[in-house]
Amino acid sequence: MVMRGLRMSSYCFFFLTNFFLLLLNISAGVSALSRLDFPPDFVFGAGVSAYQHEGAAAEDGRKPSIWDTFVHQGKTFDKGTGDIAADQYHKYKEDVKLMHKMGLEAFRFSISWSRLIPDGHGAVNPKGLNYYNNLINELISYGIEPHVTLSHFDYPQALQDEYKGFENRKFIEDFTAYADVCFKEYGDRVKTWITFNEPNIVGYGFTGCSSPFGVNCSVGAPVPEPYKATHNIILSHVAAVHLYRTKYQEKQKGQIGITLLTFWFEPVTNSVLDIAATEKEIAFSIDWFMEAIVYGRYPAIMRQRLGSTLPHFTENETNMLTGSFDFIGLNHYQIVKVDQHSATPSEHEGGSIPKLVEYIKEKYKNPTVFIHENGYSTEGDDDPSSPASYIDTKRIECLHKNIQSMLPTIRNGTNLKGYFVWSFLDGLEVFGGYGKHFGLYGVDFNDRNRRRYPRLSTYWYTSFLAKNGRKTETSSLLFAQ
Repeated sequence: MVMRGLRMSSYCFFFLTNFFLLLLNISAGVSALSRLDFPPDFVFGAGVSAYQHEGAAAEDGRKPSIWDTFVHQGKTFDKGTGDIAADQYHKYKEDVKLMHKMGLEAFRFSISWSRLIPDGHGAVNPKGLNYYNNLINELISYGIEPHVTLSHFDYPQALQDEYKGFENRKFIEDFTAYADVCFKEYGDRVKTWITFNEPNIVGYGFTGCSSPFGVNCSVGAPVPEPYKATHNIILSHVAAVHLYRTKYQEKQKGQIGITLLTFWFEPVTNSVLDIAATEKEIAFSIDWFMEAIVYGRYPAIMRQRLGSTLPHFTENETNMLTGSFDFIGLNHYQIVKVDQHSATPSEHEGGSIPKLVEYIKEKYKNPTVFIHENGYSTEGDDDPSSPASYIDTKRIECLHKNIQSMLPTIRNGTNLKGYFVWSFLDGLEVFGGYGKHFGLYGVDFNDRNRRRYPRLSTYWYTSFLAKNGRKTETSSLLFAQ
């Protein structure tokens, strides 16, 4: 009787939320935007990453990654770990069905190097190989494009123990060999590859001058390790791109690129000092990688400020780096306000995607661009029985504003080709642990089965993606959970 009462209560709640969404559409004009407003070759999706969502951290031959080590030292915000996470490793079939119901055209996920090649080099783990084959096949069977990241914050702890990972040029050879396995085994079905996710902040654990906000190298000497590590990441990227282009691309007909974290920086005032500080922030954030892979060099402002701390590319490396991508992925969440003393991120300020994409267009020869992450976090809604867990109107408003803002820049000639919501599911967030919720689908982390439940934004995105431009029937999406 108790379960029956809970189920009836759930049904009533979903009817109320649908009615609420109808009012929201009428009052805010949300329904005026649809998939049909965008070009047919533009792709809409959502994403997750291996360590943040897969779980099964010690199952089927997987060995620890650097993130396992990091979180088990209690360094995340809520001391959470990815041991179970959203348990997508065991629930991928269920999740792919939810993606299909939502109408996702593409799904961005990462491969766990520690699951595929547990020691970083050497033997391939058959169970790890099989898992990603099964996931990719499941996506393809529902007509969902896999967009696959090779390194999303993690690599095998064995490489860190052996030679300090990113800091050693041996990493380039091991990463390229790992990429080779992925291209060989999955490239017949995977047509979009991302080498690294957000390497412009992950180069060395947010230390030294490579912090996400406020590059302040004026106090004391700059720390060399972040730049050494990031230099090796860039060379690992170009090595993987060269391998793909020379050995696989012609036959597999895919594309390869890299995805950067890209805040949009704006000066607080029009003073010379604030504008100069803003240009410095852009150089140390966006241009750091973009100038390397477009022009084969580091930005002049970085060279001036860092001197010998910043490594140099050889002539051969410069030649290989120039144009070493088919697309650029941009992860974008916030505007950062800059003055001569500080850089302060805003709170989920929407509508700045066009400014970012126009900057990339004008300075870097209008490359193909995907918005690989964009979303809105909520917190304090941990109880799935609470309406606050479901009614995420702020997320809907943010997604609507950002998606709508892309239309003029596409019409203005930018090569913007896709948009992915972060994230498909709640997971272990880098900033906020399990206390921050980005998921279109919520996950009950108190439930051993990690029950998924749709938020209001799930229905909104489903409605937006409907091919006929009309709202979809909600009963199958919401009541089937």
